[in-house]
Order: sequence, then structure tokens, then C-alpha cells
Amino acid sequence: MLDVRRIRLLRDLSVHGTVTATAEAACLSGPAVSQQLAALEKEAGVPLLEKQGRVLRLTAAGRLLVEHAEVILGSLAAAEADLLALRADGGGRSLVRIAAFPSAARVLLPLLWRELAAGSAEAPAPAQAPAPRLHLTEAEPDRAVQALRHGDADLAVVHAYSLLPRDLPPGCEQHRLLDDPVLLAVPAGAADRLRLSPGQAADLRRLAGEDWLLPGPETSCHELAQRACGAAGFVPRKVALASDFSVLTALVGAGAGVALVPRLALPADTTGVSLHPLTEPVTRTVSALTRTGEARQPQLKRAVELLHTVSARHRHPGE
Repeated sequence: MLDVRRIRLLRDLSVHGTVTATAEAACLSGPAVSQQLAALEKEAGVPLLEKQGRVLRLTAAGRLLVEHAEVILGSLAAAEADLLALRADGGGRSLVRIAAFPSAARVLLPLLWRELAAGSAEAPAPAQAPAPRLHLTEAEPDRAVQALRHGDADLAVVHAYSLLPRDLPPGCEQHRLLDDPVLLAVPAGAADRLRLSPGQAADLRRLAGEDWLLPGPETSCHELAQRACGAAGFVPRKVALASDFSVLTALVGAGAGVALVPRLALPADTTGVSLHPLTEPVTRTVSALTRTGEARQPQLKRAVELLHTVSARHRHPGE
């Protein structure tokens, strides 16, 4: 019979990449991890690992077992979460570590913090778990997913563009929060020249001759802008690169050029900026990711539920 603890080590090796990193994550020595993996190979009866240079790589059988491991470990996590919910007695506040991309960290997480603070000020219902404490790390989606997979975060708030979809990472569950429309931002003084009345949908094909302000090339938002312009038949003539959308929006307001900006990423002050939806809509889906089975843990369940609440409030302000 396969040992679940050894299966977990194999899955962790697939995530961390090296025996040393896997040993550090599991608080074991490198030789101990190697011995456990060797024992797992004997249990499996087929080679699970092979050396490529000085690095261990999964064989086809190893990759297959890791796929099963994600299901097995997810079921165990769900069972542990259900048991935790049954024995929750209202004592102690659990910590939820969140990794979130910048605009979600700026807009959604403060709302979540306020919701938790308001809930803590009231007497909790008998069946309700105490409000969790939060720890936030700002991280672009790839880094947030890595933190979640490595066990450095409990919840990752990520995004995926309709023109740049992302696969659901192995061993993760997705909780969709909102669809964030991407808007064209143009200098208010240029809107008449571009024949764009307030709120009118913009055809990007008519913007081919404009100067463009793009997100930094290290971000998926940069690739999104390139793809959107490419789909409209041109390569954007970039005059500025900045990973902060508030910088791009301020530059638009100063007349430096035009930019594509997700609504969630807009700063409070958009003076001098005319905003327009696109005739060929582009959206950014915002989701919360948890490790499979863990979203049933009381503190994570509460955090995800409240994220849904504050996301709906952002979609429908004033309700």
C-alpha cells in the first residue's frame, strides 16, 4: 500500500523542484527525503524519479502519481476541514495568509479588512467561527500561485484576461469573484479628435496611430495590451512603461498617450482622463484560489465568503 506521507513528499518535490527545497519545506533532512522517496518507489514497483544531470526529475509514472496525489491530498484536506468545523468552539482566531495582485490588494483587501473588523465588533453567532486574522503579501498572479502551491499563502487572489487565459494550477480550487472590464483611457482633450463621446465604446483599430502607455513587460497586463492591439491589427507605439496603473492613468491625464486599464485598477483621481469600454470587450476575471479541500476550513471559508461580498459591492456600488 502506498504511504500518504511519502506521496505528499513526491507532490512537494514536483512543486519545489529539488530535494533540498522539499526537505526545507517539510522540516526534514535531504537524506531523509531521499530515503522516503526511495521507499515510495519500492511501494509503487516502478521508477518514479530519474536523474538528469544533478537534478531529479519525475518519470511518466511519477507524474501520474502526482496527479493522483493532488486528488488524494485534496480529499484529506477536505476531511480535516470538516472535522475542524465540527470541533470549532469559538476560541482563538486563525491566521489567513493572502497573496493578492496590486489592484485587488488596494481595492478589495481593505474592504475585506473592514468587514472582518465590523464582524469582530459584534457578538458572533453560535455556529460562526471567529473572524480570522489576515496577513497580506502583494504579488502578481504567478508569484501568488507559487506562494499558494509552496504553502507560503493560504489564499491567492489572481486574475486572468479573456485574451490571456490561465490554467487552474494543480491541486487548487477556484472561487470566481468578479469580471473586471478593461477600459480605454484617453486624454480628455483628445476625445473629440478621436470622435469619442463620453462613455462611447472605442474601436482600437482607430487608435493605431496614437502613442501608447503600457504596463511593465514583466506583467501579464503588458502581454494583454500587446494582444489587444495585435487583434486590432497594429503594434502599439509605446512611449512609456510602468507597472503601476495609477502612473499610466496620470500620464494619460497629462496627455502623454492612451492606455488600457482594468476598471479595478483605476485610481480615485482620473482628472483629465476620458474612459471608454471597448467595441470588442476584454475582461479580467478576478478569482480567489485555495488549495484543494482547504476552502472548507472555517477561517478560509469565512474569508472567501467575505471576498465574494466585497467583490459584489465593487460590481454594484451603493447597493
